[in-house]
Amino acid sequence: MTAVARFDLKLNQEDKDILAQAAALMGTSMAGFVRAAAKEKARALLEHESRITLLPEDFRAFVASLDAAFTPNSALEDALESARRDVRRV
Repeated sequence: MTAVARFDLKLNQEDKDILAQAAALMGTSMAGFVRAAAKEKARALLEHESRITLLPEDFRAFVASLDAAFTPNSALEDALESARRDVRRV
């Protein structure tokens, strides 16, 4: 792997010792261990934060609203009419 960016990290001795022991157990370098652990944690956090969790009753209400017939309000009707007048298809 070719490094394309650098990231420096200052640790106290206790943290460095813990990381060194864990890296040795994994059979990798400290840099490799920290990189893999940080990437794993980052992916887990991003996946968690990109999900929307609903209670069952909220999910049922959401699905019902998607299934219901849509009736545009007057503001949307006005915007659609304006678009029909002003937008030309090529």
